[in-house]
Amino acid sequence: MQNSPVSALIADPYGTYAELREAAPVHRITGPDGRPAWLVTRYEDVRRALADPRLSLDKANAARDNYTGFSLPPALDRNLLNMDPPDHTRIRRLVVKAFTPGRVDKLREPVRRIADELLDAIEAEGRTDLLASYAGPLPITVICDLLGVPQDQRPDFRAWTDAMLVPDPTRTHLMKEAIGNMMRFFTELIASKRATPGDDLLSDLIAVRDGDGGEGADRLSEDELSSLAFLILFAGYENTVHLIANAVLALLDHPVLMDSLRANPAGLGTAVEEFMRWDGPAALAIRRFPLENVEIGGVTVPAGETVLLSLAAANRDPHHFSEPDRLDMNRDRSGHLALGHGIHYCLGAPLARMETETALAALLERLPGLTLDVAREELAWRPSIRARGLISLPVRW
Repeated sequence: MQNSPVSALIADPYGTYAELREAAPVHRITGPDGRPAWLVTRYEDVRRALADPRLSLDKANAARDNYTGFSLPPALDRNLLNMDPPDHTRIRRLVVKAFTPGRVDKLREPVRRIADELLDAIEAEGRTDLLASYAGPLPITVICDLLGVPQDQRPDFRAWTDAMLVPDPTRTHLMKEAIGNMMRFFTELIASKRATPGDDLLSDLIAVRDGDGGEGADRLSEDELSSLAFLILFAGYENTVHLIANAVLALLDHPVLMDSLRANPAGLGTAVEEFMRWDGPAALAIRRFPLENVEIGGVTVPAGETVLLSLAAANRDPHHFSEPDRLDMNRDRSGHLALGHGIHYCLGAPLARMETETALAALLERLPGLTLDVAREELAWRPSIRARGLISLPVRW
């Protein structure tokens, strides 16, 4: 499907991906920026490519005039999503301990407390936009607490991230303003933490940046420090918001399953894995750039050209998952790619899983009779081929 319209991937992603996947494993398309890209759709090819060291995340390896993306200042751009080993390995090692399953499990009680506080504020109303009042505020509160962002310094990250990830072509200044706001916020936050350290992850990272770890110790540059803080806050919020909201919508679409999980919340861990496979928050992995000519699915992709790996298409590949378009709590969903694969596997995966499981448990316990407050066809999705997220989720109970 040459030059497949991006609009089809937004309007009907799973139907369009099914057609693409059936037709061929790799397609030459025109991306949202008007530039060409190679779209990979089949599970085995996507999984293999995610772990292929010949496919670089570093934009410096993009061919001239082949990729635009959005331009970030160095203080936000030196992050793990634009980095290959050995720098990627060094920086990931510094922060991975904060997201181990053991450490994340200790956050379960505080996350449940945040969930209950958010539900306390809306429970008596009987209806709400669940994205604005619950699925959005919960992850940003959790990640800000983890980083040590003071309550009075928590700006509207949703507006900033929306402006950056789904820019309005008629108001291009909003994206520049959002990037500028992010830059100023992190500069001021790091300066504040440097002057008055706290018991939080950002203070620990500043200590790594400024301290003397001895010869051979992993270190951070100043740009790497601010970029890492940006990534943790940005990615820790963005994907989890949509993971929670998409999971709630899946339950609303499957009321028998919702009743079953309300009666047996122990099954939520399994359910979250299937929600991620079935309708995860990231339709595409971070773009890659071949360091040399690379064969993917029998197609030779030239060095430096943009490669888009479709997690959404791979997770519904019938050659790997039986009846992939059916939400099935009993299926073997091992190996789903919703959170990536290989050395770039999502750093915050344990936290995202725990937050979603906890958010759903509180919701099912506190809001009986939960149902959509609009017709199903009225729900609108963000106009993005990268992110799979609702614009709003009106519900009542």
